[in-house]
Amino acid sequence: MPASSLPRRPLVGLGTALALGVALSWSPLGHATSRAVALPPPSTTGPASAGDALHSAVLAGGCFWGIEAVFQHLDGVTDAVSGYSGGAARTADYRSVSAGRTRHAEAVRITYDPDRISYARLLQVFFSVAHDPTQLNRQGPDRGPQYRSAIFYADETQRRVAQAYIDQLEAAEVFDRPIVTRLDPLEAFYPAEPYHQDYAYHHPNQPYIVFNDLPKVANLERLFPGLYRDDPVLSATP
Repeated sequence: MPASSLPRRPLVGLGTALALGVALSWSPLGHATSRAVALPPPSTTGPASAGDALHSAVLAGGCFWGIEAVFQHLDGVTDAVSGYSGGAARTADYRSVSAGRTRHAEAVRITYDPDRISYARLLQVFFSVAHDPTQLNRQGPDRGPQYRSAIFYADETQRRVAQAYIDQLEAAEVFDRPIVTRLDPLEAFYPAEPYHQDYAYHHPNQPYIVFNDLPKVANLERLFPGLYRDDPVLSATP
């Protein structure tokens, strides 16, 4: 993908985006490119925050552009960076990962203020609007293990909260197919190339973004109006 030469500008107006989310929820190939499910809040939230430290979560669910765009519009998130997790440092680049043989997944590192939003709430957004957790090694038009659904947990608390929420959703039968999201220990996160950062923000009219990612942002506003922020927080990574 070439680096953007477009000036900085926000995503299209949310009224337009919401219309796009309804009209463009299916691709010409017949695959759902944006889906949203109203999910119950997690029953397990983890321990209360202590001090002023920010926390982070690493999530994967298809192309990182869309995951990043969703969480950039979530109140309490202070940074969202596209990158790679699951493989070695020497293969943490877009060309290698796109071949699907590096063990990496396209992932997003989300930095958040636990006094404003919990890790469990991030997972609710992740499963509800950011991706389809029932698609194995693909997401919409993108196919391959690099597009898998995965939660890279940083510690036992994150693993426990994530597993508990998956179990809760499976028991509630909110999806018509099994959840295939993997829980993998976070060994490392490698930021992607600079032109991938804030991609939806810089390319609001790019067809892939219009068909696949703007509807996700619109669904976030629709299902989580109290958590939605109109102005996205942009990546602090150069």
